[in-house]
Amino acid sequence: MTCILISEMDFQRMVNDRWTIMNSVSELEDGQQHKSQRMGCSYFLCTILFFLAVLLAIMATGTILLMNHYQAPPPGTNDGPPLISTNHDEGNALVTVERGDGSRINIFIDPNCPDYNNNFMRLEAVQTSLLHSLTDHDTDLKSVKGQDRVLLVKLAEEVAKLSGHASQLKLEYESLRRGQGNLGQELNTLQTEQGRLIQLLSESQINMVKVVNSVSDTLNSMQKETGNLKSKLKADLQRAPVRSTRPKGCSNGSRPRDCSDIFTSGQREDGIYSVFPTHYPAGFQVFCDMTTDGGGWTVIQRREDGAVNFFRAWDAYRNGFGKITGEHWLGLKRMHALTIQANYELRIDLEDFENSTAFAQYGAFGVGLFSVDPDDDGYPLTIADYSGTAGDSMLKHNGMKFTTKDQDNDHSENNCASFYHGAWWYRNCHTSNLNGQYLRGPHTSYADGIEWSSWTGWQYSLKFAEMKIRATTEENK
Repeated sequence: MTCILISEMDFQRMVNDRWTIMNSVSELEDGQQHKSQRMGCSYFLCTILFFLAVLLAIMATGTILLMNHYQAPPPGTNDGPPLISTNHDEGNALVTVERGDGSRINIFIDPNCPDYNNNFMRLEAVQTSLLHSLTDHDTDLKSVKGQDRVLLVKLAEEVAKLSGHASQLKLEYESLRRGQGNLGQELNTLQTEQGRLIQLLSESQINMVKVVNSVSDTLNSMQKETGNLKSKLKADLQRAPVRSTRPKGCSNGSRPRDCSDIFTSGQREDGIYSVFPTHYPAGFQVFCDMTTDGGGWTVIQRREDGAVNFFRAWDAYRNGFGKITGEHWLGLKRMHALTIQANYELRIDLEDFENSTAFAQYGAFGVGLFSVDPDDDGYPLTIADYSGTAGDSMLKHNGMKFTTKDQDNDHSENNCASFYHGAWWYRNCHTSNLNGQYLRGPHTSYADGIEWSSWTGWQYSLKFAEMKIRATTEENK
């Protein structure tokens, strides 16, 4: 909205000047009439002799008076009527009145309008004053020259236009003020609603913290109870199989529970034997190593030539596969049956393609030792007490469940068995992968061969690997 302030003094001065000019014209014309009367009287009183002289004097006097009243415009000056226009190019001039003699009268805009209503009232007062002045001197306008009358009429028209424009601006100003008032009310309403929302959120947050604390306390209590139950169950399980009356040998005709019993009975040849674990009375065949490190080892896994595919599903690893005299996996179910009947140790023999050998031995080994349902629990690994020459690559897997390509029990976002083409007690993912691909030495792929990282790293697939278990010496005493 543009702020407009019309100088009232300029308008009054312009009107007063115009009326002065018009009064001067009237006085001069009246003077001429009186002079003519005086000269008419002189005509009758004077003699014929003076007639010519007086007439010449009257003509000279009239000529001088006319020249004084109507001054000739300078050369090149336009005698047309005055021009009244609104000037849009100049930032301060609102109306320009150009007279016939080339002079101009400007009505200016004052850009600093601190009070809108006072400006509108002053503009309307100026317009009213001018219109009253024009009305009061209406009779005098009849005696004014046509140029002056046209000037005033055009000026009145322009003032009327400006008044209409000012009225429109005033209406717009009032409308904007009402809109501003409405916006202020809406803003206050929104601020009030915002305060209520903040209060509600604060109360909700407090309530949520209380709920979370309550749930946390409940979970902690449940975890404590679960820990107590696990401890009791573990103690019961450890006591239960404590290996009732383990036979000292098979000389009395009792059935062997593992290769240690067979070794104790006097057998010293490596080969296939039948064993009957306490919790697997039907029995099954195993390969017994009777020569390595004192003999009596029950073989549970062997890799030697790549003849058997080890990238298999859960059922195969639970039940076992392969050929006992060659590459094979005894089966998680059978390993569980063997290791829960006594305390067992694990030995892993390794060989690379340069015929170098190494071994890793663990004083404690078990599969699903503390599981009520080992199959549902994933046959978790128990392993401890490393010794040997190959370095430890198994302790990281302690406590982990067994994972296959179709049974993901590891802690990785991906299925480690699928990613490393094997099956193992993966965590995220492995330091050993003895059921990986048979890749025959160095390979460009990463950690997906028969790996024992502490000995040959993650990009060397071993030539031979064999896992075997034996009841600890104390059990045989």
